[in-house]
Amino acid sequence: MRRRLIQSTLAVVLVVIAVFGVSLVIVETRTISNSAQERVDSEAIRLAGIVDSRLFAAEDVTADILRDQVAQERYAVIRIPGKEPIEVGSKPVGQVISSTEKGEEGETVTVQEPRSSVTREVGRTLLIIGLVALLAVIAAVLLAIRQANKLASPLTDLAETAERLGSGDPRPRHKRYGVPELDRVADVLDSSAERIARMLTAERRLAADASHQLRTPLTALSMRLEEITLTDDPDTVKEEANVALTQVERLTDVVERLLTNSRDPRAGNAVTFDLDEVIQQQLAEWRPAYRSSGRAIVSSGKRHLTAVGTPGAVAQVLAALIENSLMHGGGTVALRTRVTGNQAVIEVTDEGPGVPADLGARIFERTISGRNSTGIGLAVARDLAEADGGRLEMLQAQPPVFGLFLSRTPLKSTVLDDDEPMVR
Repeated sequence: MRRRLIQSTLAVVLVVIAVFGVSLVIVETRTISNSAQERVDSEAIRLAGIVDSRLFAAEDVTADILRDQVAQERYAVIRIPGKEPIEVGSKPVGQVISSTEKGEEGETVTVQEPRSSVTREVGRTLLIIGLVALLAVIAAVLLAIRQANKLASPLTDLAETAERLGSGDPRPRHKRYGVPELDRVADVLDSSAERIARMLTAERRLAADASHQLRTPLTALSMRLEEITLTDDPDTVKEEANVALTQVERLTDVVERLLTNSRDPRAGNAVTFDLDEVIQQQLAEWRPAYRSSGRAIVSSGKRHLTAVGTPGAVAQVLAALIENSLMHGGGTVALRTRVTGNQAVIEVTDEGPGVPADLGARIFERTISGRNSTGIGLAVARDLAEADGGRLEMLQAQPPVFGLFLSRTPLKSTVLDDDEPMVR
């Protein structure tokens, strides 16, 4: 590209020099020739006037007297009737510029100048024009090189930026070049880099969320299948198979929700649902895991509460809290439901040491964990709660108490006493 810019600029300059230079040479040549002819004519008129004056005064007219009146390079011939021609100067050889003037006393004055003097003057003029043209060409080449570098270097940078984007490095460079068109391309590439970075971040986050959220239902499903393989009782097999089918449905719901959130995090299918069903489902799923660990999981509080949200998402949030208590907590895990204002609250607590003081509210940040886990579960749970219009908070650090707040609507059916326990 640099070579093409230099060549094109040089070609334009040469065309301009050729057009204007040739015209200037023709004009200057004609001007010099006309000027030389005018000088010779003026010399002839002046010399004829001198000769007329001397003849009128009856004075002698000789070559010695007229020699000082004729320029050094010129040759003059004065012809006076009845006398020999008077010659002044050396007769030029070759082409000459000549002028003849007739005086009032009948004499004839002829002045000649060699055309070589005109040629020399034209040559000097051409040399000056040539030097100016050469300087113009040099200046044009230097300017073309500067402009070529100014345009080619940014294009090279932009090509490298595009190559980096293609190789998976989406960092924007935020570099501008002072050329509006190139700056516009740089703006577009930086915007594309930022979008690609967001997309890659979203994809990595989706993969992390998927691996974490699918682990729980897969673990529960695996336990149910193990129960089936260890029993010969048809009724037990049927019961465990039904539970396994429920786990498969939940697994399908998790996958669909992950895909929906990856396409549009704002999309949701909020409905009014019974919290008891979601809580009982979680108790049934996690009781075998707690039993095998020698621990218990119970629930209490208000019954027949309804909430507005996505049952699958609420189930995933509770599963994340219950799993967190299983892995990092101790003793009995309790799920308690209560009402505050127009919100239904599900509290999850255990008898373990709780959240370390140095973590505090940072427990909901990604990659933050106090027990060398992935640090994703609570962050995903909070995102799911907020996507449903609720919120997840840590109400107490030691012992740990997490509260899931959901908008609620009262059931139209008759409800039991608020203090009736739901221990299962």
